[in-house]
Amino acid sequence: MKKPSLPSLSLTTSSFLLYYGSVLLFSFLLYTPVESMAADVSQPSVAAQQPETTKPPQTRPFDYIMANRPDPFLPFITDKTTDQETGDPNEIIDQNEPLTGMQLFEPAQLSLVALMETGTEKLAMVQDSTGKGYVLTEGTKIGRRGTVKAISPNKVLIEELAETRGGKKILSYIDMVLKKEGEK
Repeated sequence: MKKPSLPSLSLTTSSFLLYYGSVLLFSFLLYTPVESMAADVSQPSVAAQQPETTKPPQTRPFDYIMANRPDPFLPFITDKTTDQETGDPNEIIDQNEPLTGMQLFEPAQLSLVALMETGTEKLAMVQDSTGKGYVLTEGTKIGRRGTVKAISPNKVLIEELAETRGGKKILSYIDMVLKKEGEK
């Protein structure tokens, strides 16, 4: 008896491995998609599980009760509180209008230096602390709330109308009297 030679043994082993390896690979490729499709077919779909006659659960409409609750549409934080909510109702409020011309001076900052009458128009000349002169006529706005109401031979009458937080209107009058020479 002759012993098998080594090259013939390795040929048989290699052909054996090649044959079974290709069979294994082919079966893997063949059955892998089939198994996944079989898994999909075996599980019934969600639509097939639910009967067609099921009704959605009954819901009732939502009712929001406002009693003792804040308004949900108002912001939680406000930048500025309104004037009516805070402060003294008798406090005088200022208008936020830009001041121009004689409105930049309060009557106490000016001194009356001359009064004139030209035909039908009456004029008053005032001067500020720097010595600069200005002319006033009836109806001229002066200060934050004042208006020249009347110019008489020896004085100028200024009417100031102020409004409080409570809506009350306060009317006051200021007289600018022409001082004679030598008076202070």
